[in-house]
Amino acid sequence: QVQLVESGGGLVQPGESLRLSCAASGSIFSLYGMGWYRQAPGKQRELVAAITSRGSTNYADSVKGRFTISGVNAKNTVFLYLQMNSLKPEDTAVYYCNAPMGGVDYWGQGTQVTVSS
Repeated sequence: QVQLVESGGGLVQPGESLRLSCAASGSIFSLYGMGWYRQAPGKQRELVAAITSRGSTNYADSVKGRFTISGVNAKNTVFLYLQMNSLKPEDTAVYYCNAPMGGVDYWGQGTQVTVSS
């Protein structure tokens, strides 16, 4: 049974930090190709950061220099992280972990991040 479980969201003030985690299990996932997306109310889901098939990283322009994606392959689980620094109100959204495998995109349930004073 494939499972992607996100955690680490919450309510923070502008300028603060959060670290999101995603645990992907139930199949042979690879860090390469995994990423974080977010969806704000009334907006489309957008890519925030991803690890490419070659192991490099891509970031949305709006988060470059503030967010860092990383991950680790464990025995039966792949862990994906998103370190978010200098958070802004416009970063408020539900954040989703994405893991493509075999032509199928797997998604977590999402974790809410709210940045407000």
